[in-house]
Amino acid sequence: MGAEEGLSNLAGGHADVVPITLFVAVLCLCLVVGHLLEENRWVNESITAIIIGCISGTIILLCSKWKSSHILRFSEELFFIYLLPPIIFNAGFQVKKKQFFHNFLTIMLFGVVGVFISASIITVGSWWLFPKLGFLGLTPRDFLAIGTIFSSTDTVCTLQVLHQDETPLLYSLVFGEGVVNDATSVVLFNAVQKIDVSRLNWSSALRIFGDFLYLFSTSTLLGIAAGLLTAATLKTLYFGRHSTVREIAMMVLMAYLSYMLAELCELSGILTVFFCGVLMSHYVWHNVTESSRITTRHLFATMSFIAETFIFLYVGMDALDIEKWKMSKLSIGTGFGVYGSLVSLILLGRAAFVFPLSVLSNYMNRSTSSSSITLNHQVVIWWAGLMRGAVSIALAFKQFTYSGVTSDPVNAAMVTSTIVIVLFSTLVFGFLTKPLINFLLPQVSRSALERGESKVPDEHMTLPLLSFEESAAENLSRAKDNLSMLMERPVYTIHSYWRRFDDAYMRPIFGGPRTSRSPC
Repeated sequence: MGAEEGLSNLAGGHADVVPITLFVAVLCLCLVVGHLLEENRWVNESITAIIIGCISGTIILLCSKWKSSHILRFSEELFFIYLLPPIIFNAGFQVKKKQFFHNFLTIMLFGVVGVFISASIITVGSWWLFPKLGFLGLTPRDFLAIGTIFSSTDTVCTLQVLHQDETPLLYSLVFGEGVVNDATSVVLFNAVQKIDVSRLNWSSALRIFGDFLYLFSTSTLLGIAAGLLTAATLKTLYFGRHSTVREIAMMVLMAYLSYMLAELCELSGILTVFFCGVLMSHYVWHNVTESSRITTRHLFATMSFIAETFIFLYVGMDALDIEKWKMSKLSIGTGFGVYGSLVSLILLGRAAFVFPLSVLSNYMNRSTSSSSITLNHQVVIWWAGLMRGAVSIALAFKQFTYSGVTSDPVNAAMVTSTIVIVLFSTLVFGFLTKPLINFLLPQVSRSALERGESKVPDEHMTLPLLSFEESAAENLSRAKDNLSMLMERPVYTIHSYWRRFDDAYMRPIFGGPRTSRSPC
């Protein structure tokens, strides 16, 4: 990360300090403008940061005599090592676990299966369309990477318009899919980098899928292990009796350590730190003092907010990078053809899995009206995933640049194309999000479909599987009832079994009350 020429000449011996100071000042400006626009829910923080980034880039471009629009040089290492961990960890720490795991199968369908479908459509579509548009020079691995880059969503705009109390099911699905989608895209991107592109066949597809399952499972287990280890340590040693600072530092460092261990072992740091955050909010949060609970919630949210604002601010500046635009050498017609093709493929890729998988989800939850995804909900879910953001930018930089710099015209064209898609989707789709949701979901009181979480009486959900105090015939009848309930309501039944196991064995060891009082 270095200073640009136009500013480093002014900085003299402080070439690194002045650009950072200016960038922090612009970040503060984003906070002020975002605060003033808080009541206008048409313009969210990401749109505000992009617009301010464009304005700042224009000013820097003029001051540097059209040499550069940057204050700092972005690199994928900066994003993946410093900016991404707090964003994903906070998502796991703040996630509404009850809704998230009640809708876990649907979220996994959208966030995992959906990414495979979307990436396949974007890969095949771009592979077929780009040569017809005159855009040549991309390798098979580049096309596979393009599929994963543009399958990563950014649901911030939609989540800022939706209200969790009014539409808990929809909010849970959009939020959950957004987090799992980012993790899946990065894992799939890493899996694609390992395959032999000279032999693309069914065995290659199976190898990608196998590598994905390995990365997904091992990364998840590492995150769970880190969360449980932190919980056991704080519960046993009780740092809070001497210093709440040590409690907070332990949580922050263990979360970051889990992410770095995953990256060191070539696993998915995103998945690891996400599930580490989930486990910490479920167990560790109950083992620290009250002041530490309040501090951690605001600390993690603040770190995530700053990182997200940083990224979108840089995207706005990078849109005016004259060097990349000159180097790409795409004609106006070819450029607009590439942008239009990518946007069309993104629209098609989302539709190809949102609507069919929603039907499948409704079939699996047919006995639970509260889990039914209506057509209007499906349209909102489809729209929520059309915007592209930080992960797409980072993956594009990782694939097509070296430390933010590229000297290849084809790679430069793909970086600028990614920036254009992020800007277009965030600004255009983001501005249209509020009117669309207001049209599809009029502001009414919570509907009956959204109120109840389960139609099954609580006593039936807490019945033991077997009881030594009852006869064999009664136990057999109860086993049949449990099996029937598992077949009809797999998510709720498995969730009820987990809660009983959690109350009986996990909470006494790792911390937490019998009745959940977790922060989310």
